[in-house]
Amino acid sequence: MGPYFKSITIRWSDLDPNFHVRHSVYYDWGAYVRMCYLTETGLTPQLLLKNNLGPILFREEAIFKKEIHFNDNIQVTLQMRSATASGDRWNLLHELKHDNGTLHAIINIDGAWMDTKTRKLTTPPENFLQQFLAMPKAENFMLL
Repeated sequence: MGPYFKSITIRWSDLDPNFHVRHSVYYDWGAYVRMCYLTETGLTPQLLLKNNLGPILFREEAIFKKEIHFNDNIQVTLQMRSATASGDRWNLLHELKHDNGTLHAIINIDGAWMDTKTRKLTTPPENFLQQFLAMPKAENFMLL
């Protein structure tokens, strides 16, 4: 199975004064694609709320390779790079590629699940865990 992805067309509001995509937009796209994946696989915001579960990020790093401009079409992919067997901690990878295959950016995410009531790290319930760990895996995926 290949990576999960969403296609995005660059809007005028995505640009900075240099007429390329603002750095913060890359992170917004990553968050959008992650939540689309979770929702489309049944891990909806309502299920998160019901289980007092929320994703938290320890690190979010963008590596910018090539400019993206107004009206370009890109794909933002999502793959899991690593996860603990309990699914409580994970590393995700986004690649932002132009329709022609050019790699424009890489986003690395280190995260975990938090109990939204106790405000402490937690392990997700088994049914949630199975869905989450079914995420497409990066070529060098590692179970920690």
